[in-house]
Amino acid sequence: MTKVIVAKFGGSTIGQNGDQIPTVIKRIKAMRTEGKKIVAVFSAPVMEHEGKVKSMTDIAINIGRKYASGQKVDSSIFYEIYSNIAKKYISQKYIEEFEYHLQKFYNYVNISLNNVAENKRFIDVTRSRILAYGGEITMSYLMDYILRSNGLKSDHVDIDKWPIITDDNFEAANFMLDESKEHKKHFLQLLEKNEVISVGGFIGKTIDGLETTYERGGSDRTAADIAIILYDEFKTQIDFEKDNVVLSADPKIVKEGLESIRYLSYNEARLAGMFGMKILDPIAIKEIDDNNMDIPIVITSILNPSDITIIEKSLINRKKALLDSSVENDNSLIKIVTGKRNCAIVRMESIAASYLIASLEKDKQYYNFLKLSPYKVDNTEITRLLFLDADYVKRHERLFKAFYPKVEFAYGKGVVTLIGDMMWKMPNIVSTASRTVGDYDINILNLDAQEETSRILIIVDDIDNNVANAIRAIHLQRNKTDLKITDNKNNN
Repeated sequence: MTKVIVAKFGGSTIGQNGDQIPTVIKRIKAMRTEGKKIVAVFSAPVMEHEGKVKSMTDIAINIGRKYASGQKVDSSIFYEIYSNIAKKYISQKYIEEFEYHLQKFYNYVNISLNNVAENKRFIDVTRSRILAYGGEITMSYLMDYILRSNGLKSDHVDIDKWPIITDDNFEAANFMLDESKEHKKHFLQLLEKNEVISVGGFIGKTIDGLETTYERGGSDRTAADIAIILYDEFKTQIDFEKDNVVLSADPKIVKEGLESIRYLSYNEARLAGMFGMKILDPIAIKEIDDNNMDIPIVITSILNPSDITIIEKSLINRKKALLDSSVENDNSLIKIVTGKRNCAIVRMESIAASYLIASLEKDKQYYNFLKLSPYKVDNTEITRLLFLDADYVKRHERLFKAFYPKVEFAYGKGVVTLIGDMMWKMPNIVSTASRTVGDYDINILNLDAQEETSRILIIVDDIDNNVANAIRAIHLQRNKTDLKITDNKNNN
């Protein structure tokens, strides 16, 4: 079975104004060993705009909102960024062909911006078209011609034959597998004829051919969805090209003692993504898992490709190997210490909560929430739901009240999370974590530890530097604790 690597390149790996594109080309060529096919998923480029380095997606959103408010600003940036990169990297043989597509997409953007100005609404399919043709779609066409110019047999997925089909939730679309499989013929033909296929991330299409977008981070989901679509015909692997591999904490918070994490399970990676680590969109893993597929995922440091993190569905066999090995260094029971600010806790009667959860899961409205341990008031069981985005809760208070009029909202919460499938092997881990946070005079509002979920949650007030200080304290204790898998062979 032919192996296909779905490689995702984010804006930072492409570089400001595309200045890291030679590195991207080098990586794609390096992957092209032993007859492997490459599907390269590209995010929108980044550039300096209004004194800050921003992605074209953020720039497009800003311009779209200005048009909706009656401000008509210069839209030439949607043309110039791609034209300038093309002149630098596309050979004369292909430049005219690319500029034809670029002009067409630029016209689409301007037509859509005029619609925004006329209707005073930057929403739905009009918004999706501006983001698509001002960002990822144009970038995928651009990269195709750049790859051709560098001697690779390359092509791009035609936007009119897009393989990723979603529902019509235009600004937060949901992937539809069966419908996507029905639209993959063109994609399979491209793979058969070429070495590399370029795809724009973040973008989907409805059955009726209307453009949609995923939520932010959606290019990760595109890579996962492509691998899912190809799963039956090819041996698929996903490669996320990043600035660094997965570390034991966010380097913006923890400056010393960081460790590279060699192996993560789907569960560990999904939890880390939910709780603030910039590994990958946790929904990407959820979609693979929900479709009962086992697709290996590799996080690669693009500047040092031998430095990787491997994410697998289950690490049971991997753990057995570690127990018999003294070579591996990635043996910490606590894999990652991370956290989130701006969280909220929703309290409601447990039966009502079960209906709310079922509704959220059925309609795929929101994923980033967790059920905490329940408690009783006057023989009534109360469920607490931790939402990792308090703004979402504020916007949808009416929805929560519809399920339970007496619902209680607690805003201004932060959560610190310890993650590791094997943490339950560590004696006194909960008390150690609690004591460590207490030593920093941080008041713990709730501590939730469940062996089955591979995580320990410590909820604190989101004030001052509570969350960051707690992360630093626990991570320091993690490094001091000499409880490693290889050190405990005889106890396992």
